[in-house]
Amino acid sequence: MNLTIFEGKNKDELKQKLIEELNVSENEVLFSYETKKGGLFKSESYIIKGIKLTDVKDAIVDYLKDLVTNMGLDVQMESNIRDNQINIKMFSNNNPILIGKNGQTLIALQNIVKQMVYAKINVYPYILLDVENYKDKKQNNLEYHAKKIAKEVQRTKQDAILDDMNSYERKIIHDVLTNFKNIKTESEGEEPHRHIIIKYVEE
Repeated sequence: MNLTIFEGKNKDELKQKLIEELNVSENEVLFSYETKKGGLFKSESYIIKGIKLTDVKDAIVDYLKDLVTNMGLDVQMESNIRDNQINIKMFSNNNPILIGKNGQTLIALQNIVKQMVYAKINVYPYILLDVENYKDKKQNNLEYHAKKIAKEVQRTKQDAILDDMNSYERKIIHDVLTNFKNIKTESEGEEPHRHIIIKYVEE
């Protein structure tokens, strides 16, 4: 990934200069600032580093291809950018290997590519990595079971403690039950044993 770098005294001016140089909108660029300490008679200045999201996406795809090839897999990829999020869907000759138990390999791959980008620009990109429709199916299943349990909590007025989940899974539960009548969700515990409690609340 080739970064575009500028230095100056004003952050907003640097950002505008970066956007104009890359010929993109603000939503189409990933950037970060560094503060450069001034000397005895110099005020501090700022360094901005930036790269087009499309270039980040392409770099991630190339990096992933090398990773999965080294895993002995034949993988095809589809990628796009939507709402500042890089979406990559993989289709392989052995999806269970790519996904791993409870999606752990998929989560690890996503974390690895995030860290790769962070090492270059000091910003974590928004990435959704999927294998065929694994995450879509998982989300649908989580939403179905969350609604089912929430209805039981409504009926019995007894709180329900769910199994431990990662942050992605907990967000799905929180989101789907946000407007559920008489229902409140709270995360509790420490990673990796953090879970959600579905609570009954009077209006």
